[in-house]
Amino acid sequence: MNRHIRLSMAIFGLILGHKTPDRVNPVRGKRNNSLKMSSILILNALVVNEGKIEAKDVFIKDGIIEQIGNDLMHQKARRVIDATGKYLMPGVIDDQVHFREPGLTHKANIYTESKAAVAGGVTTFMEMPNTVPNALTQELLQDKYNIAENTSLANYSFYMGTSNENYDELMKTDIRNVCGLKIFMGSSTGNMLVDSPNTLEKIFATFPTLIATHCEDEATVKARLAHYKEEYKEGNIPYDIHAIIRNEEACYKSSSFAAQLAKKHKTRLHILHISTSEELALFEPQAIAQFRSNNSTHRKHITSEACVHHLWFDAEDYKRLGTQIKCNPAIKHNHRENILQAILDDRIDVIATDHAPHTWDEKSHGYWDSHAGLPLVQHTLNIMLEFYKQGKISLEKIAEKMSHAVADCFEIERRGYIREGYWADLVLVDLNKETTVNKENILYKCGWSPLEGTTFQSAITHTIVSGHVVYSDGKFDENTKGKRLTFDRQ
Repeated sequence: MNRHIRLSMAIFGLILGHKTPDRVNPVRGKRNNSLKMSSILILNALVVNEGKIEAKDVFIKDGIIEQIGNDLMHQKARRVIDATGKYLMPGVIDDQVHFREPGLTHKANIYTESKAAVAGGVTTFMEMPNTVPNALTQELLQDKYNIAENTSLANYSFYMGTSNENYDELMKTDIRNVCGLKIFMGSSTGNMLVDSPNTLEKIFATFPTLIATHCEDEATVKARLAHYKEEYKEGNIPYDIHAIIRNEEACYKSSSFAAQLAKKHKTRLHILHISTSEELALFEPQAIAQFRSNNSTHRKHITSEACVHHLWFDAEDYKRLGTQIKCNPAIKHNHRENILQAILDDRIDVIATDHAPHTWDEKSHGYWDSHAGLPLVQHTLNIMLEFYKQGKISLEKIAEKMSHAVADCFEIERRGYIREGYWADLVLVDLNKETTVNKENILYKCGWSPLEGTTFQSAITHTIVSGHVVYSDGKFDENTKGKRLTFDRQ
């Protein structure tokens, strides 16, 4: 049947259909927007999912994907979206962001950054513990969940933080409701360095689920920092000094140590933001989907993440952007092609952002005083779609590394795939429309991006979070908030 006729019939059915009233919260006896019954019918989409691209319709009811098929125009829906010519992908799950709340809200907060995230097709985020105060107790961790419940437009989870002294507290973590444990095995923003060998050994031996690590060897970084501060105290600092100080040796030494501990104790280890070719030797080319295998001997216990800035930028870009792209671990010379290849051959499992906003003033000081970190979450999918346009990666692989594999890696319940019975976390993209990054359309609270002036050959047109159209062609519907992630763990 002609797709225009099908769309007209669907809209006619919508007009005739009966709207479903809001549910009543049985506990509080009043309306609860998060329980609002709704339905969406997406027609004529090119569905990118599980290694295939197929023309399909998708029917969503009460937040869940109820039916995927052809000729679904008979379904009565409150909203019909004509996706003709557009690609429907599972929403991006970003496993590493810094949204700065509580305590650092002059830089960002959960509301502003989640809004930027959904505008970029990110439906779910996992946020780091180096806020103020650091999330080092169960009470402080719950405070962040409370904020997100009331303000986040995207689905969310938060890492439990680690120090040299909070072992008993972190062992109270509910592994079915918290994405994992974060260990800074190298210092970065927030001063949460864990450098006690006894503490690391004990945690790796006993923590029951995923441990995510920031790996840079502290002694190496400190020694090189002191050396180069002395050498260049008269000025004339090299443009790539950050790559020189936080170099390949610092990264490999720490990552290999983490991998050694994980192998010794059979720990579920996830090494974040791989930035060097040397580290790639630590990982086997194995698809993460096998992690959910019932046969534990075939599970991939050590996984890894690449971030889009280590794929997009090279150390030569310091000449143009300076401290705008200063981050930890550093963007270095001549590694991005090898990191991308490791994504393609499954040595690297997931793609994320490490979104880490600072104010323009904090980034504008000289190198020694400028803060490390850059905002990226609004354009992470655009970056990867640009690589697709350049013939470097397929759409199917993008969906795998930004959605499927993240869900498998963290064992997230009913998300990360376009499947019947799963939560409807979806993004519609138009590959025939451009997006130019400029001050007027940047949504981060910090108000800037190192990508300003960049034109991407793609546009995010709709973002659906837990069955709710939060973003549509530049407009937001903030009536319903995202949901807390749950995890399929024993």
